[in-house]
Amino acid sequence: MVPHLVTALTGPINELEQRVLESTPVIERWFRLEWMEHTPPFYSSVDIRNAGFKLAPVDTNLFPGGWNNLTPEMLPLAVQAAMAAIEKICPEAKNLLLVPENHTRNMFYLMNVAQLQKIFYQAGLNVRLGSLSPELKAPVTIDLPNGEQVRIEPLLRQGKRVGLKHFDPCTVLLNNDLSAGVPGILEDLHEQYLLPPLHAGWHVRKKSQHFAAYEAVAKRFGKLLGMDPWLINPLFNHCGQVNFAEGTGMECLQSNVDALLGKIKKKFKEYGIREKPFVIVKADNGTYGMGVMTVRDASDLSDLNRKTKNKMAVIKDGQPVSDVIIQEGVLTHERVNDAVAEPVVYMMDRYVVGGFYRVHAERGTDENLNAPGSSFAPLAFEKSAQQPQPGQKPGASVPNRFYLYGVIARLAMLAASYELEATDPMAEELD
Repeated sequence: MVPHLVTALTGPINELEQRVLESTPVIERWFRLEWMEHTPPFYSSVDIRNAGFKLAPVDTNLFPGGWNNLTPEMLPLAVQAAMAAIEKICPEAKNLLLVPENHTRNMFYLMNVAQLQKIFYQAGLNVRLGSLSPELKAPVTIDLPNGEQVRIEPLLRQGKRVGLKHFDPCTVLLNNDLSAGVPGILEDLHEQYLLPPLHAGWHVRKKSQHFAAYEAVAKRFGKLLGMDPWLINPLFNHCGQVNFAEGTGMECLQSNVDALLGKIKKKFKEYGIREKPFVIVKADNGTYGMGVMTVRDASDLSDLNRKTKNKMAVIKDGQPVSDVIIQEGVLTHERVNDAVAEPVVYMMDRYVVGGFYRVHAERGTDENLNAPGSSFAPLAFEKSAQQPQPGQKPGASVPNRFYLYGVIARLAMLAASYELEATDPMAEELD
């Protein structure tokens, strides 16, 4: 599956691709040195947008679902990366407890859980699923559309350990983003490894903190390659104390949107870009594509209709929205079968293991694609994204374009590791 780029195969992204390929040894060494200083998130996925003149991450997920969208060719990479990740944390690990989201009837999500179970089983672990849902009182087996089954059991807490009946894991892997906060059963687990750490959950995480860390990473990377970091960095502002339901805090939102649109116009003028700038306003701690809207003019915010206000007022698990990030909108000029598409890159430990295109036939190039009606097309990562093909013309080689995506995704992953260090409650105790 090779995407169709609507933009002509010339311009800044091809120049960026050329520069990245020419600098591969420098880039890989730079990453290697960074990972000696910082710990990568256990696993992550990054949504990337390619506007032809700009290539940037727009979201980084530290509890990625969607593993079922990786092709079978990608699985060996994921298994190897899982082995490396587990080896670093607990080399003698035998039992792994996987804690999924509570919506146990979403079949696509459960197929993702089954895929994760398979990856860690092949990495040499006994894997069982334990649910945080208070409604689950006894084990339940669910048949999946692909003929597989998943068995989910209620979590049990004993002392400072969590497990299942007759199953005591040394490692607990969360595939639940803790939007509603940390349940007591997961607190103070001093004798087990909990991955990712609790402070990676959306009850603590802020997109604005992540993109501030990413901005710092992009500046350093830009200096390394001698390029304008704006080409890989979405500008952003942050606004707290917004209440969409009551219509308060809108002045703060309007002035921030206006200021950001002004900055983007300036950059567009500098690069001779004729597109109309826009921004994406989204919940600062949101997920699942909830609480997201596209704004092209600050004046549009003064007459939001009730439907839009309701959509923006709450996110997953009914959490009210009071903080928003205003992010530079990055167009996507990628197409799969004429439908608008964006690449999503998957990583485990510090390795790119694959990805897919998120495709939405009913959305425009300036809209959020993570919405009902989206589908997924596998990325052409069969020739590993870690192996570029030097000497190929920019924009002509699929592995080269995906290597470029892998570099951008790893920059976002590095930013996430900075972010987690900054919000680690244990760090204060160690200082």
